[in-house]
Amino acid sequence: MLELKNICKTFNAGTVNEKVALNGLNLTLEDGDFVTVIGGNGAGKSTMLNAVAGVWPIDMGRILIDGKDITRLPEHKRAQYIGRVFQDPMMGTAATLGIDENLALAARRGKTRTLRSGITHKEREEYREMLKSLDLGLENRMTSKVGLLSGGQRQAITLLMATLKKPKLLLLDEHTAALDPKTAAKVLELSDRIVHENHLTTLMITHNMRDAIRYGNRLVMMYEGRIIYDVRGEEKAALQVSDLLARFEQVGGDANDRMLLS
Repeated sequence: MLELKNICKTFNAGTVNEKVALNGLNLTLEDGDFVTVIGGNGAGKSTMLNAVAGVWPIDMGRILIDGKDITRLPEHKRAQYIGRVFQDPMMGTAATLGIDENLALAARRGKTRTLRSGITHKEREEYREMLKSLDLGLENRMTSKVGLLSGGQRQAITLLMATLKKPKLLLLDEHTAALDPKTAAKVLELSDRIVHENHLTTLMITHNMRDAIRYGNRLVMMYEGRIIYDVRGEEKAALQVSDLLARFEQVGGDANDRMLLS
């Protein structure tokens, strides 16, 4: 479903601030894979997601989604293939619009705009059922402005919006990092359920090794712009945090990153 072939990306090339972010990165995701991605600061995790999403062009390599080469497609044209939830709960939604209006925007993504009335009764009932499944009481607040919601509620709405059209690829970019532990756990459980119910191919970046082990069928570790460890299935399920820290130390990860990851 996703193929990254020899991806290279360098920022500020030829200057004193030159930074090699992706260094010959190769990764293939099968249909339905739920891959958690870990690594220290500067390992290239978010750069990889931004490259897939088309936020900036890559210097070398190819990106394919479901067999289609999207390497040169601009970001807005990749939106038909990709759903994304960001770290910042303020991103991914329109704060001044109601919950129902945000869901309607997501439902109409990629469609031709018309002069028909906004949200139909049928659509409103569909949104109500979706919100009810979140178990956050939001089905009774459908006209509430999204900007007035808590961070966890907002991320839950963003998850619904990102998966409403069942994208070929879902990108979760440390989407619980800005939430308190209890809310983060709730959003992670919700993410896991939505991914499995819709059989979504997913890449989830996290700094939390326990979450990386607990969720998904596959785990990859990045270091200096490439993948240094790739484990799946029963072998992944048997992992301990100490195993991942030991692997990180083998490649010379620094103490601050080890503390962050643990």
